Amino acid sequence: MGAGFWISRYLLASSILFIILTVVEYSKGSASQADILSALAWSLVASAIFIGSKYWRYRKAVACAMCSGDKPKVKSR
Repeated sequence: MGAGFWISRYLLASSILFIILTVVEYSKGSASQADILSALAWSLVASAIFIGSKYWRYRKAVACAMCSGDKPKVKSR
């Protein structure tokens, strides 16, 4: 997985989160420019943390316990 993959994931996550936060601000009824910039900042930071943790797990090869494929050992009688 190259840099393009991670960049596209970051852009996708941050844009979706920005849309969600913007809709929340507009639903409150008082969406100013500062509120929109705050939503943008929060979406960029939160997406960076989310994608950064995914990248760290990918680089360290930390497997999911449920996805590891290890089956429990069955005792024979």
